[in-house]
Amino acid sequence: MALNIASFEPVLATIVAVLFTVAGVVNLAGRGAVKRDFARWGYPAWFRLLCGALELLSAALLAGQQTRGSGLTLAGAIMIGALFTLIRKREPFGHLAPALIFSALVVVTVALRG
Repeated sequence: MALNIASFEPVLATIVAVLFTVAGVVNLAGRGAVKRDFARWGYPAWFRLLCGALELLSAALLAGQQTRGSGLTLAGAIMIGALFTLIRKREPFGHLAPALIFSALVVVTVALRG
């Protein structure tokens, strides 16, 4: 029996959705370090809330087969913005690594969709 790598796409999409749900909740909750990071990066307070809401929207879109492409597109846009911010602000690798992993998971999920 041959392994069909494309069959992993729904599983990977679910993992990405869970990660974006957690990220969205963390941003919306805005505990100390999150608020300080957004302020340090020069973003207004409302931008953290927008990011959290978009992350949750992306997760919700990823959950549906018919909306998964839109969810991946939104997730990719979010990650481009996050990576841009982290690189522009010369954040340490410890901040950059999770964003790189999230981005890689989004890219692999898109690639598996074919």
